[in-house]
Amino acid sequence: MIVEVHGLELHGRHGVNDDERRDGQSFLFDVTLEIDEPKEDTIAATVDYRQVRDIVRTVNDAESHRLLETLAATAADALIEALPIKKVRVRVRKPGIAWADWTGVTCERP
Repeated sequence: MIVEVHGLELHGRHGVNDDERRDGQSFLFDVTLEIDEPKEDTIAATVDYRQVRDIVRTVNDAESHRLLETLAATAADALIEALPIKKVRVRVRKPGIAWADWTGVTCERP
């Protein structure tokens, strides 16, 4: 079973340049989780999407990352640690780049 949370927009203080870390900017998170199929029709039998949102938000707010790669990896690790999932894929996109619609990275964890 695949669970997806796409386009989670968070304000973060990440980037190589000092002004990016000082002023912050928007980041878009796309999370794809592989889980066991729920055996019953209750929220307790699956992953609560709000919990996914909260974990990613906590990672985003906890510290400033210079690289999107380390931000995505930290979020993937936190999700794997906190939730009963088989696999996770976290894409972090940085929109509003002068020379592209966005830049981004994707991290997968088994």
